[in-house]
Amino acid sequence: MKLNAEQIERLYTFTRQHYVEYYDLQTELVDHLANAIEEQWLENPKLSFEEALKIEFKKFGVFGFMEVVEERQVALNKKYNKLVLSELKTFFSIPKIIGTFSAIGIIFYFLKSLQEGIWIMQTVFLFLVLFYFIGMTILWRTNKRRSQKSGRKWLFKDIIFGYSASAGLINLPLQFSIHLRAESYPDWVLAIYALFMIVFALTEYIVLVLIPSKAEKHLKETYPEYEFVN
Repeated sequence: MKLNAEQIERLYTFTRQHYVEYYDLQTELVDHLANAIEEQWLENPKLSFEEALKIEFKKFGVFGFMEVVEERQVALNKKYNKLVLSELKTFFSIPKIIGTFSAIGIIFYFLKSLQEGIWIMQTVFLFLVLFYFIGMTILWRTNKRRSQKSGRKWLFKDIIFGYSASAGLINLPLQFSIHLRAESYPDWVLAIYALFMIVFALTEYIVLVLIPSKAEKHLKETYPEYEFVN
């Protein structure tokens, strides 16, 4: 016996009632539950749909679907971070590496000439943090509007548009700026500062502009059904 359309919709409602808000995770769980219920009916055709559903849900334990959701979040955050790293690597390969090291050199000489004016260097770091925060806020609001319009939320889409694990990078320039002092640093220290500033600026560009601009491509690769239901 196969589940009908009404029963499938009931499974979607059931996942939402148990705090699964993302359509992609709902679909995974609905597929799992539907297959499990149909297997139960092969063994016991007299079992009602609701009884079979309760039996299957109990197998998820006291936390219900929470563990499944967390595992999927971890997996997609790893996927996202690999995307960021992959894009970042392109700036250290020919021909982009020429521009990258030119920018590092410019920042190095800028820091070397202004390291006594520590407030200038700290202002640059704080500007990077502020720009990152504003950019993430804009992405989050844009995604929220689109999700409300479509009526569906996708976990990987939320990660791309503002919930990425890379958000923790915002603490790094703050720590750098806090520990800066008005003194003469050796060239190798200034070179590290320059490298960090460029890498952070490139990461901001990748996170705030580059990957979101390719979001549809990444979402279709992650979810084959995305193009048809969104």
